[in-house]
Amino acid sequence: MAEKWQEEQAGEFTLATPVSAEPPAASTYTVPEPDERWPLPNGFAHVFYGEGNKQITKPVIMADGFSLGKSDLKWLYSGLDRDFPFLTELRRQGRDVILVGYEERSASILANAEAVMAAVMLTHAQTGGTSLTVGGFSMGGLVTRYALAKLEQLGHEHHTDLYFSYDTPHRGAVVPIALQAFAHFIPWRDNPFARQMNSPAARQMLWRHSDPKTGHIGTAPERTQFLQDLEQVGGWPRRPRKLAVANGRGDGMGLEIPPGERALKFGRVYPDTAFYTQAQGKDVIVAELKRWFPPLQKTIKTSDLPELDGAPGGTLHSYRIVADALKKVGATTDLRHESVCFVPSVSAVAIRDLDQQKDLYTNIDDLDPEESEVDEFICSSDTTTHTAVTEELGYWLLERLPY
Repeated sequence: MAEKWQEEQAGEFTLATPVSAEPPAASTYTVPEPDERWPLPNGFAHVFYGEGNKQITKPVIMADGFSLGKSDLKWLYSGLDRDFPFLTELRRQGRDVILVGYEERSASILANAEAVMAAVMLTHAQTGGTSLTVGGFSMGGLVTRYALAKLEQLGHEHHTDLYFSYDTPHRGAVVPIALQAFAHFIPWRDNPFARQMNSPAARQMLWRHSDPKTGHIGTAPERTQFLQDLEQVGGWPRRPRKLAVANGRGDGMGLEIPPGERALKFGRVYPDTAFYTQAQGKDVIVAELKRWFPPLQKTIKTSDLPELDGAPGGTLHSYRIVADALKKVGATTDLRHESVCFVPSVSAVAIRDLDQQKDLYTNIDDLDPEESEVDEFICSSDTTTHTAVTEELGYWLLERLPY
């Protein structure tokens, strides 16, 4: 029965981004205590006054991103300030940091937008009409985008002069179909990875989704509905200036990941299970799955998908996370590509869709910036991890905040 226990325990992981993951055990970074704590519909907020402020004076509202479970705003503060002092610099400038979290990060984007809408209106009420900066990291950029647009549709004055998104999947995010299928191949049906991949937020954000019941690979109905809901509130907020940051490069260059190459193979636990990088074409094999209990083998194939794994964009250590989880329960692993694209650059700056290879790998630097749906954007000069706050990107955003 050891193999059965190992297979079930192999599902005890989720894909996490640097700003939402638990800080490393060796980290000496200390997160300050908030000056105010707000309960909100479907969420909550922590308020940190800027230097010299005794109340909210120059507010910057920032929303958490996607993961599984309740937001941990202590982790979020650490992730946004530990490597590059983004929040420290905001507060040094006299800006008040308001971090918005959710009771469930994988809930519907529309449900979590209610927390942001309430935070915006509460901030407005406390400041008497002071202009706001509102944005978010990863999914948080979609949550705030919808929230501000919805407030405008309802006729509420949100007083937001600047909206920003940081590696937000405006045109969709990417998790390899191989890994999505594996999440539901784990015999423990309620495993965290499967819940994360099939959650409302995942089904809304993922450009292509692997349905656990039918095995169908395509656009989830929840994504179609979300895009319709977004369009019904105008697509974007109209009042604020809109900025976008991409962790991926803008010159059309991504990771050196050859399509159709083995990314990861297991031994012992899930014996001879292998995952392959996404290639173009019909009936392309992306995973060979095998388990002991109950015995089952599956070959996962895709058709008409571009080469997503090596595309220019912010990356996640997707295969490394899976490999590390399996090693803990006794698997042998052959890991060849630990990171893959999660939010393509063209998606983060809202300038191209992901359907075509030529669009996914387009040289954004050669395009007219007016083609983007935002007013101004930046792509990282180097490929960086999804939502990583680097000196280059952090300073670019800080320099554009209103006085």
